[in-house]
Amino acid sequence: QVQLVESGGGLVQAGGSLRVSCAASGSIFSINAMAWYRQAPGKERELVAAISSGASPYYADSVKGRFTISRDNAKNTLSLQMNSLKAEDTAVYYCADYSAYDPRVRDWGQGTQVAVYS
Repeated sequence: QVQLVESGGGLVQAGGSLRVSCAASGSIFSINAMAWYRQAPGKERELVAAISSGASPYYADSVKGRFTISRDNAKNTLSLQMNSLKAEDTAVYYCADYSAYDPRVRDWGQGTQVAVYS
């Protein structure tokens, strides 16, 4: 079992930057890949960015060039640096992990709210 705890959300003006982080604990050795998802009010949860060893990070088209995902294996943390934020980036951001044996998300964090105002 892996526990994921997000932090760093908040209120930011459009054009600004924000960094959200995710601390992983528990059976860290079983994590293969990690990702950030987001869910805006009235919309489905969507994949924002993902990272795994030996592969280039994945970014949704809507955030490419603005967001950067990174993983610190020594500290068991996952981060998402968000620059040039837009109002449409407003959502609850969730950290997620995957095992090596199943393409579906295995564990979810509780989420952290990001609100962008213009």
